[in-house]
Amino acid sequence: MTASKHYASFTAEEYLEIERISPIKHEYVQGQVVAMAGASKAHVIITGNLSTLLVNHLRGSGCLAYAADMKVRLPEPDLFYYADLAVTCDERDRVSSEDYILYPKLIIEVLSDSTAAFDRGDKFTDYQSNPVLEEYVLVHQKQLLVERFQRKANNLWVPHIFRDSDRIELSSIGFTCAITDLYENLDQLR
Repeated sequence: MTASKHYASFTAEEYLEIERISPIKHEYVQGQVVAMAGASKAHVIITGNLSTLLVNHLRGSGCLAYAADMKVRLPEPDLFYYADLAVTCDERDRVSSEDYILYPKLIIEVLSDSTAAFDRGDKFTDYQSNPVLEEYVLVHQKQLLVERFQRKANNLWVPHIFRDSDRIELSSIGFTCAITDLYENLDQLR
């Protein structure tokens, strides 16, 4: 006889209640609550640099940049993910009292060894279900490398790689900067 494992299943509303009081962050995947791993110093520095750059760029635009602690809800596949950075320009996200956003225009993930395959694969596929998402960006920690995916007609996602001395362009929010700006202060960790 084979023993089967049974995991508790939660509704989205139950997940949100649990998450509001939990000392650690969890993502929600179709009824399952999954604990998130901590971040490296490099991850935190890159996310902080990005957040500073985007907040300053978006000032007065009506768009808001959220770093690390804001959930992105994907109702159709029934998911909540914590994006490393998400930008919304949608009024519905600004007036909502919920602790998540539904209408991100831009999502950025800083890759780590433990999350890279998921961020590049299933998570990106799930994010593509959101019709307002225009760009998905992956920032590598261990090398100067940024991958940008832009949504084009017919839900076609076009990749672009930025390296070394390139200037990064995020068309969805009209943002450009030197790639080195994202990695500022990382040399102090070595």
